[in-house]
Amino acid sequence: EVQLVESGGGLVQPGGSMRLSCLASGLTFSSATMSWVRQAPGKGLEWVATILSDGSMTQYSDDVKGRFTISREITGNRVTLEMNNLKPEDTAVYFCGAGQSGLEYWGKGTLVTVSS
Repeated sequence: EVQLVESGGGLVQPGGSMRLSCLASGLTFSSATMSWVRQAPGKGLEWVATILSDGSMTQYSDDVKGRFTISREITGNRVTLEMNNLKPEDTAVYFCGAGQSGLEYWGKGTLVTVSS
């Protein structure tokens, strides 16, 4: 059984930083592409970032490029999303995804609220 458990969400001020983590189990983490996708209140899903299985390439949406950084452990089973200069528009439930395309499996999400 594949499990993806996100953590690190909460309340943060605009301009602040927050680090999200995703712990994976039940899959070969070293061969899985990992992604972060978010859903803002009342909005649809928005892809945020992806990192390949070997960490050789990362991709970001235009909305977060330059502010967010996705990374993964080489010897472990964790992927992180470092978020900087957060904006109220970043408020969303952030989901961790995994698989060959980074989208086959999903976690339950962690809520990030950016507000003063």
